[in-house]
Amino acid sequence: MGQPSGEFRQEAVRTRGGELVTGGLLVTVGTPEGSEVRPCPEEWRPRPRRTERSEPARGPVGGPGRAVGPLALGAGPADLPLLDREADIAQLLGLLAEGRSIRLVGQAGSGRSALLSAVAEAAADLAPGGVVQLCGHRRTAADLLQDLFAATHHAPGFRPDPGQLAEHLGRVGAVVVIDEVEPAGPELEELLAAAPKCAFLISVAPDSPPLPADSRLQDHLVAGLSRPACLALAARLAGRPLDAAEKAWAVDLWFESEGLPLRFVQAAALLRQRDVAVDALVAAEEDRLDVFGAVRAPEHDPDPAVREGELRRTVPLPSVAESASPAVRLAEGLSEPAQAVLRLAVALGGECPTAPHLPALIDVGQGESALHELADAGLAVSIGGHHRLTAGALELLVPHWPAGTSMDGAAQHFAWWVGHSSVSTEQIAAEAEVVIGVLLADRAAGRHAAVVRLARAAGPALALALRWGAWERALLLGLEAARQTGSRADEAWFHHELGVHAMCVREPSRAAAELESALALRAALGEQRGVAGARRMLDLLRADGRQLPAAGPAGPVPPRRPVIRAIAQVPWRFKTTPGTGGRNRRTAIAASAAVLALGVLGTAVGLSVAGPEEHRGTGPRSGTDDGSGLPTSRPTPRPSLSPSATGSGGEEGQGGSPAAEESGPEPSASTGGASHSPSASASASKKPSRSPSPGETTAQSQPPGQPQPPAPGQPQPPAPGQPQPSVPVTQPSPAPSTTSPAGSPTPSATTPTGTASPSGSATPSGS
Repeated sequence: MGQPSGEFRQEAVRTRGGELVTGGLLVTVGTPEGSEVRPCPEEWRPRPRRTERSEPARGPVGGPGRAVGPLALGAGPADLPLLDREADIAQLLGLLAEGRSIRLVGQAGSGRSALLSAVAEAAADLAPGGVVQLCGHRRTAADLLQDLFAATHHAPGFRPDPGQLAEHLGRVGAVVVIDEVEPAGPELEELLAAAPKCAFLISVAPDSPPLPADSRLQDHLVAGLSRPACLALAARLAGRPLDAAEKAWAVDLWFESEGLPLRFVQAAALLRQRDVAVDALVAAEEDRLDVFGAVRAPEHDPDPAVREGELRRTVPLPSVAESASPAVRLAEGLSEPAQAVLRLAVALGGECPTAPHLPALIDVGQGESALHELADAGLAVSIGGHHRLTAGALELLVPHWPAGTSMDGAAQHFAWWVGHSSVSTEQIAAEAEVVIGVLLADRAAGRHAAVVRLARAAGPALALALRWGAWERALLLGLEAARQTGSRADEAWFHHELGVHAMCVREPSRAAAELESALALRAALGEQRGVAGARRMLDLLRADGRQLPAAGPAGPVPPRRPVIRAIAQVPWRFKTTPGTGGRNRRTAIAASAAVLALGVLGTAVGLSVAGPEEHRGTGPRSGTDDGSGLPTSRPTPRPSLSPSATGSGGEEGQGGSPAAEESGPEPSASTGGASHSPSASASASKKPSRSPSPGETTAQSQPPGQPQPPAPGQPQPPAPGQPQPSVPVTQPSPAPSTTSPAGSPTPSATTPTGTASPSGSATPSGS
């Protein structure tokens, strides 16, 4: 981990800026008014390229070349080979070879991380895509999917949306090993479903919920080690064979701890501390003999090894209670630099910064040695590019080592560090948990101004590093601190950034709420540029019904349903039946009046409703559906109709049938044609009522689709008790003409020629 040179207190804090692409959006972060989102041009969208076969991480975790990125996992103290795990490794390899996905469960300190590393190294040839090792510590499911995409594809600065992730990860066939997975339940199942060709091997916390019945995973219990393996592990880490008293003490610890490897790593550290005390006694005795020339007591054996054993028996072994919770005793035996690093880790909630940060934070020059000392003592483990305290150590050390002043200046240092040009986004991603730990520590200490400063600097940096889970946490902590300090401008900035984050993760409702809050605050403060930026984001959200632009090309837009045409079709949807009174009749009269109004308005109204293409009769609506279930084109007039087609009542055979009339008015109707011409309107006003003439039939006297028994030219009287027909139509003529001469009973073949009068009767336009 590289550390920029120079004195950070003498440089101004700079905000990191840049651009990234997520789905179909181009996000610009680091601007003074806040981040901005806009649709990404097609030519700017990245083209991810599949990388070569992935290899597992080898060597000690956090070592050179492995300290940055998602490929860092714990391998145990001193990277010793595993003991008593041969059967587990063979069983897990067999399941992975069959394409199974396994979840490792067990108590804290049972060695799940070490087992994962061993299986990952042995499974390198199982899958065509190799092995991909990820760190799940403090990662969301979306972050883990992004890490998997970044490990298998080359696309810097690109975070795919869920659809694109499914497309790219669906072709990956690899063994995916994830340590410390935090998502559970449906979120975890979605993570597995995103890469269906991969076999997953993950470890979870001891308190994780059980798997559902239909889960793709199956549990594998990681139990404690056997007694011989625990004794051998303690002897290896202690650096010498155990004597009889130490073996008896280790056996008692094995019964108490159920063989957890972490407890014997810590037990070996306690034995090494005891050896240091014995060496001090031996050295003191030798000094007395050399300086004062004292004579050795006759009961003391002159053999140094025997004498060392005698002195060791004078130093008592830790009790079982101290061995069960050895964090405090181990901390007391550390060197001063290691104790300073441990105090800093306790103040940060268990997260240890990497070695290059330690000189600026706690004035420790030998940071690497201090971190290795913590790992050898079983108090820290390297994971995800940095160290963190082991399970149970933080809870035991907090009462003894309160935060105090160990955090002074940490927020200022990291606010400068994340904005420095020499720091890469990969380094920022590896330190994301440390930055969040600094924010939480300053919040607990009441340093809200420092929280605001660091959150404003770290937010854009974490966004560019594609650690969006940490990005959201930093923004939420900064918003809370801004409210505590009463800074309305900072509060508006955090609302704006949270709205942009919600847009990026496809949560339009939450994005609109955050942006509206930012808009209100900035309008009250008079920040015109900030108001304009928030409005641009809201306009993008409101476009297409608050839907964000899709990543791929948009599909065909369904045609919009004309409003006035729908009103004109209403009379043919109602049928007057006995016993309904005049309700349906009045509805039909009102709709007929709307049709008459459309005819009076003429060409202008027709153009505004149907559009120029439909007015010309050649538009794209011809023969299509407008989304309402009704055809939008009229049947083409034919020179002649067969008798069967005339009496069938079909859409094309019967001009006065409901199916034919629901297709909407003829294009000629909008230009003052036969049925809606001004002469027809004048005729309707001169003759308010008229009985149906011979050759006319009513559209309401027969059910839709039924043949009409009277021959053409014969009148059709209404049945007793039936109301007068509201919109009479005439029989189709075999001639192709659209209008009939005045007084002639020969109507158009395709259009109704009657107009409704205010009294409810109809007057043919030919009369």
